[in-house]
Amino acid sequence: MRYTSLRCTSLATVALLGWLLAACNPVFNWREVRAQDSTLVALLPCKPDTASRPITLAGQSTQLQMMGCDAGGATFAVSHATLADPSRANDVLVQWRMATLANMGAAAPRDAPFVPKGALPLAASVQTVAVGRRADGLPVLAHAAWFAKGAEVFHAVVYADKLSPEVAESFFSGLTLQ
Repeated sequence: MRYTSLRCTSLATVALLGWLLAACNPVFNWREVRAQDSTLVALLPCKPDTASRPITLAGQSTQLQMMGCDAGGATFAVSHATLADPSRANDVLVQWRMATLANMGAAAPRDAPFVPKGALPLAASVQTVAVGRRADGLPVLAHAAWFAKGAEVFHAVVYADKLSPEVAESFFSGLTLQ
């Protein structure tokens, strides 16, 4: 009886010690980051790098703003652009999703509606999970979402070899429009 009590206490001590060590050295250091010139606030697990470049989406020239970082073996990225014609937002999201999935050679993507609070309830506002290939040919899992608010269109994605549902949920539930 005493042995069982000591064993349980030892296991609890080891578990507590493991939790404390993990808390002191986080793989994911979540922080709120506001996207430049946007209404979007994202929850990212690391300090992001930023970039921008001109692109054409559904026939509209615009500037694409991007921010992203790598943590825990995954790449987290958020992109957005402002459209000259907001009535084309659904078309832009459709094209953007198709281009992303084609670029990674995605097979059998699974979609679910994704409309963060404040986003437009567009048919193309979806979250997709797909397996494809990286530029180097190695397999990659992508969790991605496309959505819009007014003239702004957004794309959020996590690329990883494997990704826990909790990490994906933290990232996507941390996307808020203000």
